[in-house]
Amino acid sequence: MRVPTGEYAVVVPTLGRPSLDALLAALAAQAAYPPAEVVLVDDRKEPCDALGTRVPDELSARVPVRVLAGMGRGPAAARNLGWQVCRADWVVFLDDDVVVPPEWSQLLHDDLRGADPDVAAVQAQVVVPLPRTRRPTDWERGTAGLATAAWITADMAVRRSALSQVHGFDERFRRAYREDADLALRLRERGWRLQVGRRTTTHPVRPDPGWWGSVRAQRGNADDALMRRLHGPSWRDRAGAGHGRLPWHVATTSCAVAAAVLGAAAAAGRGRARRAALAGATLGAAGWLALTTDFVWRRIAPGPRDPVEVARMTASSLVLPLAATWHRVRGHRRHRRAEPWPPRALAVLLDRDGTLVADVAYNDDPGKVSPLPTAKAALDLLRHNDIRLGVVTNQSGVARGLISRPALRAVNAEVRAQLGPFDTWHDCVHLPEDHCDCRKPRPGMVLDAAAALGLDPADVVVVGDIESDLLAARAAGARAILVPNALTRSEEVADAPVVAESLLEAAELVLGGTL
Repeated sequence: MRVPTGEYAVVVPTLGRPSLDALLAALAAQAAYPPAEVVLVDDRKEPCDALGTRVPDELSARVPVRVLAGMGRGPAAARNLGWQVCRADWVVFLDDDVVVPPEWSQLLHDDLRGADPDVAAVQAQVVVPLPRTRRPTDWERGTAGLATAAWITADMAVRRSALSQVHGFDERFRRAYREDADLALRLRERGWRLQVGRRTTTHPVRPDPGWWGSVRAQRGNADDALMRRLHGPSWRDRAGAGHGRLPWHVATTSCAVAAAVLGAAAAAGRGRARRAALAGATLGAAGWLALTTDFVWRRIAPGPRDPVEVARMTASSLVLPLAATWHRVRGHRRHRRAEPWPPRALAVLLDRDGTLVADVAYNDDPGKVSPLPTAKAALDLLRHNDIRLGVVTNQSGVARGLISRPALRAVNAEVRAQLGPFDTWHDCVHLPEDHCDCRKPRPGMVLDAAAALGLDPADVVVVGDIESDLLAARAAGARAILVPNALTRSEEVADAPVVAESLLEAAELVLGGTL
């Protein structure tokens, strides 16, 4: 099957690192088979317009380039935001620090053309350059593991239909860790195959994170707890992931805790009890020392063994087992009730004007409140199924002096009188130029509503009639449904991840778990 030019889109989640410039320049230099579009997702918590100015003219002149705000919700959410606005059959995910060769698009074309219909994704062969004149450091060896990883999204082409079937990446993985393995397992459970293609991509080693980078990386143990909850105890074998040293870290931590507790008991005790506690503390300390010494040597031996690396490995190895154990316990506690992705919707937040009731510009008259067709039936259906309801609405007419606050309250009360009660209600009365956090497309009202309901934003669905409603949902980490009307622009409909013809259809989608 021939894959013609434009059959794939490129999605790049980025934190604005300088390496992005090299990647965009390399994409602009591809002579054959350019993408249908390039989507950059600026995943900084406070995106800036500077990212758009870094797009080379050579690239934007050849293919459409869009820059979206990811709002710092992590690479899984950023990739979802990117692929959901693409319409190509294949979506190629690239990290912002990879280097693609000049023949990359030609080899990608060959990979996609050779993929059988049951192949969901084709991974590139990843090369991690290591120093030739010395042994690699612990950090460099960790990055080198990407070259043999069974499934990584540094350069991964995925069928859009497969992504839609499994609802994309699980956004509960907030770090660049395990979200790719989770996606692989869910695709395989649906009968898809994954394969490695012919194209090659270089993944340079990122700048060294310093003395405690390996300790901070232990936060990934919380993600491993989520993987175990979702995929069972054998997930590592099925995902091709190594088993790691967590059992040894738990043993090391247990020895240290036993030595400390029994040592304190020995200091406070007397006679036989003191001697027994002292013996136990000594045994615990000996176990901790033996395990820690072994761990330190395992990290030092393959490395350059220079004084700085030796000191860093020794210092971080004293803390790392405790950090690993703590994060694993934290992950078990946090994810002990995690459901398969996407989680069941527990609440629906709705826009008011144009979604629940007819859009009357700056309405200050309760007599003009007119519910849209199926609105009452949709809300009653959701309430009957124990879905909590809220309203999130922009009302800048208050700041403009066109609506008084008492009039706004009266109109809102009339909406409740005609459509029934809501569990939470949030108005933003600011002007666009106020740059507040609550006005949609900013996520403030969605986050506040979720918090008021005691829910995580991932448990919430936002329903609205224009793009700003959807963007607010995405920025907050909620799902979204567009119910267009005569004022909804066609491009907003085209970019919406889920579109319903009516509020009743939107309610049925929520209850059917098809988001």
